Amino acid sequence: MPTLAELYVYPLKSCRGNAAARALATTAGLLHDREWLLTTPEGEFITARSDPQLVSVVAEPWPGMVLFSAPGRPPIAALATRYTGRARAQVWGDAFDARHGDARVDEWFSELIGRPCRLLWLGEASQRRREVLAEPLSFADGYPYLLANRASLAALNAAIEPPVPMRALRPNLVVDCALPWAEDGWRRLRIGDVEFEVASPCTRCVLTTIDPDTARRRTDGEPLKTLARTRRHADGVHFGVNLVARNAGTLEIGASVEVIA
Repeated sequence: MPTLAELYVYPLKSCRGNAAARALATTAGLLHDREWLLTTPEGEFITARSDPQLVSVVAEPWPGMVLFSAPGRPPIAALATRYTGRARAQVWGDAFDARHGDARVDEWFSELIGRPCRLLWLGEASQRRREVLAEPLSFADGYPYLLANRASLAALNAAIEPPVPMRALRPNLVVDCALPWAEDGWRRLRIGDVEFEVASPCTRCVLTTIDPDTARRRTDGEPLKTLARTRRHADGVHFGVNLVARNAGTLEIGASVEVIA
């Protein structure tokens, strides 16, 4: 039976993933996952697709705040109590209200990426709605969870040198399964006491070509180059599957992954 091998939380969209031994899963995603977002002054979301250095940012959640750090930069704290102003955010066509409030943090990130930007907080409750989801969504691209399979990465890396680390694929949940690409056929899963539904395959983009250790794009275009050759479908190239949780619960490394359907 497959097992849960890795857990990652990304408090800031496009930041470095925080590995966890256990995490609270909610219908909106893992606790603290993608609660913060960088936008242009006009509200358009900013990610590592355009600003690769964001993958070097470490975001550490603490009660009532998150601490940001990056190589060569002094750390800075964003306090939730300062984020009281309403601001419009836009993520992939979804326009919704979020919270803005600390010019110091805006300046810190603007200096990091070399252009004006704002840091937004999702707020106590997300205002983002998508027709395909029953529950509110965070600042994630389109679904609350991304699941990847270690065996699938090993199969992909058989054609890539140097190999691509799992962190470059930016999953929330990583399973240890004997069969590569088994996840393509999964429809419903249970991990611990949390039941998930597979919403769709995950179409991959240029973000996967950014080395998570150097925050620079690979010159060989991998893994997107190999995915385009071996995993191309009508809607794009696939690696991993998007999930929605049907209930809340705690996930722990080592938990069995039961494939219900």
